Amino acid sequence: MSRDTQPGGLTRRSTMAGAAALGLVAGRAGAQETAEATGIVSARDAAGGDPAPLPGVLVSNGREVVRTDDQGRYRLPMSGDGAVFVIKPPGYALPRDADNVPRHSYIHQPGGTPAELGLRYRGLAPTGPLPASIDFTLTRVDETTDFDVVLFTDPQPESRFELDHVRDTAVARAMAIPAAFGLTTGDVLFDDLSLYGRSNRIVGRIGLPWYNLPGNHDLNMQAPDARYSRETWKRVFGAPTYAFRHGRAWFVMLDNVEWLGPPVPVGANTYRGRIGERSLTFLRNLLAEIPRDDLIVLAMHIPLHTDTAPDDPRNTTTDRAALLELLAGRKVLSLAGHTHTTEHHYLADGHHHHVLTAVSGSWWSGPDARTGIPSADSRDGTPNGFHVLSIRGADYTSRYVAAQGQPDETMRILFESELRAGAPEVVRWTRPVQGLRPPVPQDALPDTTLVVNVFDGGPRTHLAFRVGEAPARPMARTRRLDPFVTELYERYPETKKSWVKATPSTHIWTARLPDDLAPGAHRVIVEGTDEYGRPIRGCTVLEVTGERSRG
Repeated sequence: MSRDTQPGGLTRRSTMAGAAALGLVAGRAGAQETAEATGIVSARDAAGGDPAPLPGVLVSNGREVVRTDDQGRYRLPMSGDGAVFVIKPPGYALPRDADNVPRHSYIHQPGGTPAELGLRYRGLAPTGPLPASIDFTLTRVDETTDFDVVLFTDPQPESRFELDHVRDTAVARAMAIPAAFGLTTGDVLFDDLSLYGRSNRIVGRIGLPWYNLPGNHDLNMQAPDARYSRETWKRVFGAPTYAFRHGRAWFVMLDNVEWLGPPVPVGANTYRGRIGERSLTFLRNLLAEIPRDDLIVLAMHIPLHTDTAPDDPRNTTTDRAALLELLAGRKVLSLAGHTHTTEHHYLADGHHHHVLTAVSGSWWSGPDARTGIPSADSRDGTPNGFHVLSIRGADYTSRYVAAQGQPDETMRILFESELRAGAPEVVRWTRPVQGLRPPVPQDALPDTTLVVNVFDGGPRTHLAFRVGEAPARPMARTRRLDPFVTELYERYPETKKSWVKATPSTHIWTARLPDDLAPGAHRVIVEGTDEYGRPIRGCTVLEVTGERSRG
């Protein structure tokens, strides 16, 4: 790569005439480094033609936010290394590379990535002096305020073979879903950053503009601290923190993984969840430009809060109080990944925080006898998958989509008898799920629990069950292990990665079965409403035998 190359093939030597391929131009280099970045934002029609200056567009250096003037020109302070990015307004499209990665930023790093760091994966070539003009060219498009977004998190392939799994599950399924764009909230890869090119080619075939955020497995781990921990990311994707607008929704993409350096001693914390003062200032300045009745969608990798490890700085955002204070009184949906669980939390001032289902589930663990693809069931019992966010004006809903199996699967219904301990020695002499949907002896009914995992359930989900024509009975949300995934890991220990184990789930409902059911087959219906008040329903058959239990 030449010293003048930017992500996606952009070169500082590009001219306005030759910039149509990417639409983002770094103009003639100035004679010496300056402390101010300036440029023009312009737009062309979809049919092509010469671009015209675009006034009133927001541009940022990751801290300050300014609007272009009547001539489409902006000015931003820029001393030392940094980035300049345009905040896409509604009705316009960013340029994309051949793999549908939007090109929203110019990285300024005069000396490039220091060679003495010895990074395993290639970083940035020197960009040289600050260009005289850093220009962004957008394209006018038809854009509605009602649209869908495909949400991935943690595809996290550890090898080329696991990247095959991403291709053949979530990507293949997402290709059939109409949407305006997609985004991935981190851990695009699992430490092997040489796979970015192939990963982008695969995801790009979905055919949507695809925005990306980095996670803790997208780091340059040889970097001594946070300053040079995103060198490969910046080369491939551009600025790791940025924003764009679509309709009445403002998407703010925050890199909240702070690299603390290689572990010394081994086992020490190497990163933590932290937004940092610079990005918080950027958000504060951006909020001053956002109408109070618009929707704000924050995307990050490490959750603001998680049931899995609420006090672990590697799993929660340590400066979230400052973030929540900034957002008080705003309509906010924040999205995260990282924990490989599915969670809904409702934070202060109506802030909905959604921890998304991981594309890789249990890090591509589990048996693969039928398809050659691991079952990948997550440790909270959710099948691996992704979500679709539906925005209608400033309102929204979301839905979970399984990456394998039935795409509309919403819950799993099981019967857990006190007679079944679930211990490995018991699991070995039963068939899969045999002990979780068994014929139940009539006298064991009082000791049998109906267990329902609603894969995208949360505090606002409500369930009841009905046996036959009997009146419905309520079910209780219960924090506990999912019995199915617990058995799966015990049955196939050789198929899972060493750190994978079942963890308490936030979306399980339980109830005791009626103790007066007659012997025979009974229809069981589980129904209720999900986090958005939409009806959900599942059915199964319960067999009751007249024999006495062995207890």
